[in-house]
Amino acid sequence: MATRPSPAKKKSRAGKAAGKKPARPRKSYHHGNLREVLIAATLKLVEEGGAEAVTVREAARRADVSPGAPFRHFPNRTALMTAVAEEATHRLHAAIFEAVERAGADDPLARLRVLGLAYLRWAHDNPTHFAVASNRSLIDYDRSQSLQRENGEIQDLMSRLLEDAQRQGLAPAMDAASIRLAGRALVYGLARMRIDVHLPQWGVADDQYARAVDAVLDFFIAGVSRGSKATKPHALC
Repeated sequence: MATRPSPAKKKSRAGKAAGKKPARPRKSYHHGNLREVLIAATLKLVEEGGAEAVTVREAARRADVSPGAPFRHFPNRTALMTAVAEEATHRLHAAIFEAVERAGADDPLARLRVLGLAYLRWAHDNPTHFAVASNRSLIDYDRSQSLQRENGEIQDLMSRLLEDAQRQGLAPAMDAASIRLAGRALVYGLARMRIDVHLPQWGVADDQYARAVDAVLDFFIAGVSRGSKATKPHALC
């Protein structure tokens, strides 16, 4: 015959149940997107304290995971920063190709100008992404296939636009690779000057940045087309 628990035992069990610690809430992400959560945490660390503030363990703490969890994805700090650079370059690549496709201009130099403007707008809107992706000392560029591929595709797009301009007589018959390099140096330099707060020393306040960018890009396009049939300045995008 089964015996019922005494009132004392019931009280004891109730007391133990009441004394239990509440269950720890589950994480707001699943294991499958831990990589993205760590990248976001790393970007936040760079925003707050610069690249030197980033460690894999601190990214784990910010992501609210165990110290060892990130090492399944990122064996060291360089791997983590490289992942941030890959994400940044992917976004830059998308912004450039979407802008050039939307431009739909027959003039390849006008499309080249759109490319440069898209690069500068993206760097302006995403300074932390740009700061990581542009600093080769932070990342392992040579071992990243995605970084090499997407940067190469941007360079190839520039080359095609310049070669089209030359075929149409809109640009002089000079080395397209040199023009491409000059264009990259121009937009990279402008973006870097803004991030490093150099532009005020050159008479460009924050509220004058967009106008300054337009003027510099117009100057570059006019220089590329000098000596060709296209002598009229390009309209601003």
